[in-house]
Amino acid sequence: MGKLFAVGFLTGILLFLAVIPAGASSPNLVVILADDLGYADVGFNGCTDIPTPHIDRIAAEGIRCTNAYVTHSVCGPSRAALITGRYQCRFGACRNPTVDPSVPNNGVPRSEQNLAELLKPRGYRSMVVGKWHLGTYPDLHPLVRGFDEFFGFLTGGHNYFPDQLTLQDLSEVKKPWDWYRTKLLRGEERVTTTEYLTDELSNAAVDFIHRSHDKPFFLYLAYNAPHEPLQATEKYLSRFRSIEDPKRRTYAAMVSAVDDGVGNVLQALSDHQLDRQTIVFFLSDNGGPSTNGSSNGPLRDYKGSPFEGGVRVPYAVRWVGTLPEGVDYNAPVSSMDIAATIVAHSGAEVRSNKPLDGVDLIPYLKGDTASLPHAALFWRWYDNQRCAVRVGNRKLIMMAEAADQQEFNPPLYYDLHQDLGETNNRFNREGAQVDEAAQLLYRWKQELVPPLAPGLGSWPP
Repeated sequence: MGKLFAVGFLTGILLFLAVIPAGASSPNLVVILADDLGYADVGFNGCTDIPTPHIDRIAAEGIRCTNAYVTHSVCGPSRAALITGRYQCRFGACRNPTVDPSVPNNGVPRSEQNLAELLKPRGYRSMVVGKWHLGTYPDLHPLVRGFDEFFGFLTGGHNYFPDQLTLQDLSEVKKPWDWYRTKLLRGEERVTTTEYLTDELSNAAVDFIHRSHDKPFFLYLAYNAPHEPLQATEKYLSRFRSIEDPKRRTYAAMVSAVDDGVGNVLQALSDHQLDRQTIVFFLSDNGGPSTNGSSNGPLRDYKGSPFEGGVRVPYAVRWVGTLPEGVDYNAPVSSMDIAATIVAHSGAEVRSNKPLDGVDLIPYLKGDTASLPHAALFWRWYDNQRCAVRVGNRKLIMMAEAADQQEFNPPLYYDLHQDLGETNNRFNREGAQVDEAAQLLYRWKQELVPPLAPGLGSWPP
C-alpha cells in the first residue's frame, strides 16, 4: 500500500511539473535599440547638452560596456546579427536590404532563427515595436518569424509626423524614400496614427508589458529615432532652446523623446515588479552619421565607416539583483551577445549547425571569470571590400580582396588603448601581431557567403 501511495504521489508531482510552462522561471528580455545614435550622445558616455536620465538609469542600475560593438556600421546588417546572435555575413545579410517586397531573402533568410523563434518553444511571448528592416517579402514578416505581435514599419526609415503617413502600402511607392510615408502596421493591418512616431512606439511597448507581465516575454523596441529625417514636436524642441545649431537642437529633441520612452518602459516593469525578472539592454544599431547632428565624441568617423565611430556604440545592460550596479565593463562585447545571453538563461535550444557567435555576458559582467568574452571580433563590408578585426586592444583594417585602394594600402593597425581616435598606424611596427590578426581575419572570411539579395538602391526602378 505504501509503495502504491509513493508511486501515485510521484506520478502526481511529475504531472504537475509537466503542465508548468517551460519558460516559467526564465527572465524576460527587453532590447531597446536606438537608430543612428552618436556614441557620445547619452549621459552615461559623458553627454552634457542632451540629458538622458532614463537611459542613464540602465547603466546606473547595471553595467556600462565601454568597448561595445555592433557587427556592421549600417542598420540592416547590424540588426540581422543582433536578432540572430550570428554574424550576418554567414547567411548573406551583408548589406542594407532592398525594400522591394517581391524579393525573397531580402533580410534574414528563413534558414536562420531569430530571437523570437528561439524563445517561442520556451513559452515566451514576443513583440517587435518600431523598425523591422529585416525583410519586406511576405515570409519575412515579423508575424511569420516567431513574433506574436508587431507594431511599426518594415523598412529602414520613416517620417515621424502622423499627417505625413499617407501611403496605404509599399505597392504605392513610386520613388526612393516614398516608403517613409507608409502608414504603420499593427500586425498585417495598416492603421492610422495620431501621435509623434517615437511616442507611438513607446506607448505600444508599455502596453505590451502591461498585457504580458504574467508570462515570460521578449520585447524588441526598435526606435527609428534619431535616424533622419530630423523631425521633432514642440514638446521636445522646447527643452533645447539653448542649443544654437538647429540640426543639433532637433536631434537632441529626438533623443529626448527616446529617453522619455525608455523611462516609461522602465516604469512599466517596476509597476509589475519585474525589475528582477527582466534583462534590459540599451544600444544603438551603429554610430552616428555625419548628417544628423550627432556626436561620436573621441571616436574617428561616422556611420558606414570601419573606424570606431561607425561600429562602437553606447551599450548598457541591467538585470536587477543579478548584475552589480553602476559598474563599467571594459572588455570588448558585441550586440550578438544579447541573443546568447538570453538563450543561456532561458534554456532555449540552438541548432547544432547554426552555433551562435555571441556569448553569455552574465559571468563576465558579474566578474565570475577574468577571461575575455571574445578572442576576436570581426567585420566585413562586402560592397566596398573592407574588413576588420579587433584582437585584444589592437584593430586591423584592410581591403577584403584587392589592395588597390590607397585608403587601406598599406592596411591600418591601431592600438585602441593608446590611440582611441585611430590616428597612429602601427602596421609597419608590429609585424608578428599584424600577421596573427590577418590570419584570424582570413580564416573567418572563409566561413562567409555573398549577399542573398540586392541592396537598398535597387528599388523602385
